Amino acid sequence: MRQARVEDHRAIVERVQSWWADSRTPTQAWELSLLLPKLFLQHFARTSLVVEDDSGIRAFLVGFHSADAADEAYIHFVGVDPQLRGTGTARSLYTTFFAQAAKEGRRTVRAITSPTNTGSIAFHRAMGFTVEPGDREVDGVSVHSDYDGPGQHRVCFRRELEPA
Repeated sequence: MRQARVEDHRAIVERVQSWWADSRTPTQAWELSLLLPKLFLQHFARTSLVVEDDSGIRAFLVGFHSADAADEAYIHFVGVDPQLRGTGTARSLYTTFFAQAAKEGRRTVRAITSPTNTGSIAFHRAMGFTVEPGDREVDGVSVHSDYDGPGQHRVCFRRELEPA
């Protein structure tokens, strides 16, 4: 595992488009990759992580420390090669991000996901995140309506960190 670099951008975008091809159409996978513009690695590479081996990038976490909330950090996007899912790779990425954030004085980590992404909801809960109360429920999960715009509902997570 290493700190991300701006040069990783193209490979990460390509991984999103291929790794999500099993659950989305090519157009949907491409649209998902648009959530990772290069600016994230131009401005937040120090707080983002990459797992790689001889075959290239196998997993990544794009996250940052909030500029406006001095005690918060945010995990924006995480991807793991389907061949590595279930191996603890995502857990390692999150744990490393938590440790780095705590070392920098961050006490809270936030993340969001779609209410239909039940795997992500279960993973975040298993990682110690709590679901923040929203304005409605979908399948028993509290949701923030129109969080990212009309019809773009999100589940919002919060996890408190132990001081480093």
